[in-house]
Amino acid sequence: MNPQELKDTLLEILKEKKVEDLTVIDVAKQTEIADYMIIMTGRNNTHVRTLSEFIEEEAEKRGIYAIRKEGVREGRWIVIDYASVIVHIFNKEMRGYFALEQLWENGDNITKIEADDGKQ
Repeated sequence: MNPQELKDTLLEILKEKKVEDLTVIDVAKQTEIADYMIIMTGRNNTHVRTLSEFIEEEAEKRGIYAIRKEGVREGRWIVIDYASVIVHIFNKEMRGYFALEQLWENGDNITKIEADDGKQ
């Protein structure tokens, strides 16, 4: 699966959960660590951990396995590394503090994903 297909598959999974503040950053031209970062916000630390579990379970059903993850115990900022796509799940405080969008923004590489509320 190429990086764009992986990103799109993970976004499909996240849209099912109606994740808050879902953002994709294309970092392929800025770093070698990944092609995309997917960032979202959980309502609280428990929700952050629940989102992490959901993403991993659903990805594994599709044959996608993380190579590492960090931050699960604390639940304030969980990073799930899928090699070409890195998923960041923040609580609100940590999202604002680290401001990854500002760190990695280069003018046209950030996409905000709207939650699908079933309305058209």
